[in-house]
Amino acid sequence: MLLAERQRDFANALLDPAAAVPAGIVGPDGLPTSRRFAVYRNNVVVGLIEALLANFPAICCIVGEEFFRAMAREFVMQEPPTSPILLDYGAGFPGFIGRFEPAGPLPYLGDVARIERAWTEAYNAPEALALDASAFAGLPGERTPGLRFELHPSLRLVRSRFPALTIWRMNVADGVPAPVDLEAGGEDAFVLRPAADVEVRSLPAGGAEFIARLARGLSLEDAARTALRNSGSFDLATSLEALVSAGAFVGFSLGESSKAIHAAGDES
Repeated sequence: MLLAERQRDFANALLDPAAAVPAGIVGPDGLPTSRRFAVYRNNVVVGLIEALLANFPAICCIVGEEFFRAMAREFVMQEPPTSPILLDYGAGFPGFIGRFEPAGPLPYLGDVARIERAWTEAYNAPEALALDASAFAGLPGERTPGLRFELHPSLRLVRSRFPALTIWRMNVADGVPAPVDLEAGGEDAFVLRPAADVEVRSLPAGGAEFIARLARGLSLEDAARTALRNSGSFDLATSLEALVSAGAFVGFSLGESSKAIHAAGDES
C-alpha cells in the first residue's frame, strides 16, 4: 500500500468510530489494538472540539457547553481539518451552525460565530503600519475623489440581518446577556487589529458596502456612490474619518497608475 493511501485510511479512521483499525497499527505486542486506537481517536476529536471552544466563546456562552460540544463534535465529523495548522480550523463552523438543525431556533447564531471567526483571523493576520490623518495632509482636493486605499490586512467585515454584534458583545468578557429584539434590524461590524489588540466596531448604514468596495479597489468616489445607493443616510466624511482613526488604511494611491503611498512615507 502506498504511503498516501495509508495516511488517507488513517485519517478517515480517526473520524469514523465504525472504521476498523488501519493496517499496520499495532500495540507493544505487535498485534492490532482497537482499544488503544479508540483512545487516540477520541483524543484527536476532543482536541479539535477544545480548539473550537477556545475560538468561539460567545457561541458556547449562548448555547451552553453541553450543546456546544455536541454541535462541535458533529462539525468535526463532517468537516475535519484540511491544514496541519490548528489556527486555521473552524473557518467553516459559522456556516455549519446555520445548517445545524438543532440550532435553528437561534437564527442569529451563525452570524455571531462569523464575528468570532473574524476576530481570530484578525488576531493572526500579518502586522502592518496604519496610516494616520497626517498622511493625507496636502493632498490636492481635486484628486481626492480618485483616491484608492490599501486596507489593513487584519480588517474583516461581518454583515448580519440580526443584531449579531449586540448579541456577541453581551456574551463575551464582561457582557451581560439581556433580551434582544431580533426584529430591530441588522448590524454590520468591522474587525481590525491595528496594533496589539483586536477591535470590533459597529458600522453605520452604508459603511459595510463602502469598505467592501474600497477593498475591491474602487476609488473613493465610486465606493461612496455605491454606499449612498445602498443607504441614503451614508455620510462619507464621518465614515472616512472613523476608518482613518481606527487604523483601517495602510496605503493609498491617487489613481490606478500612480505610486502607492504607505505609512512612514514609503512609496511603491
